[in-house]
Amino acid sequence: MTEAEQLPQAPPEARKIFGEFFPEAVRYAELLADAGVRRGLIGPREVPRLWERHLLNCAVLSEVVPEGVTVCDVGSGAGLPGIPLALVRPDLKITLLEPLLRRTNFLQEVVELLGLDHVTVMRGRAEEVMGKLPPVHVVTARAVAPLDRLAGWGVPLLRPYGEMLALKGDTAAEEIQGARAALSKLGVVNTSVLQVGEGLVDPLSTVVRVEVGESPGGVRFAAKRAKAARTSRRRR
Repeated sequence: MTEAEQLPQAPPEARKIFGEFFPEAVRYAELLADAGVRRGLIGPREVPRLWERHLLNCAVLSEVVPEGVTVCDVGSGAGLPGIPLALVRPDLKITLLEPLLRRTNFLQEVVELLGLDHVTVMRGRAEEVMGKLPPVHVVTARAVAPLDRLAGWGVPLLRPYGEMLALKGDTAAEEIQGARAALSKLGVVNTSVLQVGEGLVDPLSTVVRVEVGESPGGVRFAAKRAKAARTSRRRR
C-alpha cells in the first residue's frame, strides 16, 4: 500500500470546518499524502493522521484571525497552517513565506490547483523579506521554532498593533515564560494562550497569541526594516 492509499476518508468535522471548500480540502490532503510525501515535505507516518493532526488542527486557527486582514505564514513548509486557513477564510490576503525551493514549488502548485487567488507564495527567510513584504496584520506559524526565536523572525513583519498566532503544544505557557525577555525587547505588549476548535477537534488546538504595540520588532528591527526598504527601492 502506498502512502497516498493510507489517507483516510475525511471525518465529518471536515465538512463543518471547510464548508463549501471541502472538495478543495480533500484535494489538498491528497496532494500532501502523495507529492508531499514523495518530495519529503511530510513524513509517511503522518498520512493516516493528516486530517486530525494537520488539516483540522490548522483550519480552526481561523477562529482567532480577524476579518479581512493580511497574513504572513512564516516557515510555511507544506502549507500548514497557511493553506487550511486560506481554504476557510477567503477574506484574508495570505503570503506563504518559505525559504526552501522544493517547498515553494509545491506550495505554488497547490495554490494554482486549488484556485487560491488570495494566496501568494514567497521564497525567503523572514529576516530577508523586510522591505519586500509590506508589514502584515497577522503572522502565523506552526512547528517552526521555539517562541523566542520565532518571535524574532515574525514580530518584525507585523504592522503596529498586529499579532503573531503560533500553533503550539502542551508546553505553550512554559515557552511564553522562557521567552519573556526576548519578547519584551521586540515590543510585545501582551501574550496569551488560547484554545480553539471547541466541538470540532480533539484535543483542542493550542495557540500562543503575541500582541505588539506601536513599534513592533523594537528599535533595532525597525531600523533594519527601514534599511532594507531603502536598499529595495534603490534596486528597482
